[in-house]
Amino acid sequence: QVQLVESGGGLVQPGGSLRLSCAASGRIFSINTMGWYRQAPGKQRELVAAITSTGSTNYADSVKGRFTISRDNAKKTVVLQMNTLKPEDTAVYYCNVRTVDVVRGAYDYWGQGTQVTVSS
Repeated sequence: QVQLVESGGGLVQPGGSLRLSCAASGRIFSINTMGWYRQAPGKQRELVAAITSTGSTNYADSVKGRFTISRDNAKKTVVLQMNTLKPEDTAVYYCNVRTVDVVRGAYDYWGQGTQVTVSS
């Protein structure tokens, strides 16, 4: 059974920092992209940042220059370093791992979500 275990959410003041971590365990192979999405109340889930197996990154415009995504392929972990946080960054953050293979094609795994609240 595949599990994505997230950690690092919490409450932080505007301008502060948080570090989200996600570790994939179980029989998971052919990992392609790892990333983070977020969903605020009343809004659709949106991509925050993603990183491919070769290290190419993609960020939402709203977080460019403030967030940094990284991964460890051997450990099957992905980390999102969030700096200069703003109240509008408040949301539930979800880890995403996409596998790609010749049998199933692309398949997405999701974490359970971790709350990030930016408030004074």
